[in-house]
Amino acid sequence: MTPYYADDQVALYLGDMREVLPALGLQADLVLADPPYAETSLAWDRWPDGWPDLAASVASSMWCFGSMRMFLDRAPEFAAWKLSQDVIWQKANGTGFATDRFKRVHEIATHWYRGDWSSVHHDTPRLAYTGPDKHARARASRTPHTGAIGAHLYADDGTRLMRSVLEAPSVRGGFHPTEKPLGILDPLIRYACPEGGLVLDPFAGSGSTLDAARQAGRRAIGIERHEPYAEAAARRLSNLTLAI
Repeated sequence: MTPYYADDQVALYLGDMREVLPALGLQADLVLADPPYAETSLAWDRWPDGWPDLAASVASSMWCFGSMRMFLDRAPEFAAWKLSQDVIWQKANGTGFATDRFKRVHEIATHWYRGDWSSVHHDTPRLAYTGPDKHARARASRTPHTGAIGAHLYADDGTRLMRSVLEAPSVRGGFHPTEKPLGILDPLIRYACPEGGLVLDPFAGSGSTLDAARQAGRRAIGIERHEPYAEAAARRLSNLTLAI
């Protein structure tokens, strides 16, 4: 197939991922999906039936954005995957007009895998820590809900694991109404895709995942079915290439 846009790190294809993906014949290190949640009457907000199975045919690791309602409604379609964890994207400000519920200021990103967990790439980003030093001391640990851990030596390297609630402002005036900011995409990519690896975005939208993957030193392939968004993504990626 001919890419709608391509450079030496990313490629974007125009079409329905259910038709394009089988034709590409690729294997990716990570699928990073932001599918339509099918929670509105907007023309583009339509769930593509069967896409999680297609994703499972090309990768063993996947981040998927969604709402709790979406994941519960579509649970059977994720039968080929095992859930490893969920991460919360906390926005600076939420959206929605309901006044009879809590103001929604978050979205969920779930990580799924297939096969043996030890064979799936996962490298949690670490952040600089400035609190009290907790340097090496031998001790036994017993946490009731996780079991006993034998005596061990802890060396404080001045960093801590990134927490599961990630704060990043929403994209205002972006190319796509559900565009995800680079601040939430970057740690997900670094966690689940090795350097130089391949990220697949089956719902490329504005091209933000392709942009984030390229900036993180990964290769990326995106598929977008709506040409106005594909055109905007291609323009965005082309402008960034010229600016480098």
